[in-house]
Amino acid sequence: MKIAVLGTGSVGDTIGSKLVELGHSVMMGSRTADNEKAKAFTGKHNGKASAGTFADATAFGELIFNCTAGGGSLEALKLAGEDNLKGKVIIDLANSLDFSKGMPPTLSVVNTTSLAEEIQKAFPAAKVVKALNTMWCGLMVNPGMVNGGDHSTFICGNDEGAKAQVKDLLKTFGWQEKNILDLGDITAARGTEMYLTLWLRIYGATKNGAFNIKIVS
Repeated sequence: MKIAVLGTGSVGDTIGSKLVELGHSVMMGSRTADNEKAKAFTGKHNGKASAGTFADATAFGELIFNCTAGGGSLEALKLAGEDNLKGKVIIDLANSLDFSKGMPPTLSVVNTTSLAEEIQKAFPAAKVVKALNTMWCGLMVNPGMVNGGDHSTFICGNDEGAKAQVKDLLKTFGWQEKNILDLGDITAARGTEMYLTLWLRIYGATKNGAFNIKIVS
């Protein structure tokens, strides 16, 4: 599959690298066509990945990962172009972390809406699925590193077909179907995004990002 990965940080690099490993054609998108981190990403994958602007990547991709910093996600997707996003699944991994007052950050979009909802409102012809935003990026693509892979991840979105497609992709990352919990429509992203404030406190207390939660009953 042709997949666009928007964002050149550690999340974009980790997701893009896993997708290349799985045999997908990946284009990393950024603000400029000559972004140094994007060029480094393509270089380490020996021609199996490419790079371009946000618009280049979304025009290329049949499916889009939003791995941009949450505060800039809407702007990045506007630069990507509404026409390039039409009818496509956007897997939104971003969180609206606000570091303006130092650490720990707060959330700039919270309570009565979420970043994922704002993306869906801005691009109604796209199919936004919130996923993988509740954990460290290394665990996103390698769940087996914690508890033998037996822990929980969440998805939500308004389109059932899009969520099924995302679930299938997550299983190729190593997630067990029983541990992929569908929380419902896109408004459920309010909860998964707000969880980040707890995640950051746990990380601060343990100095370890390789942890996750498991739903038990």
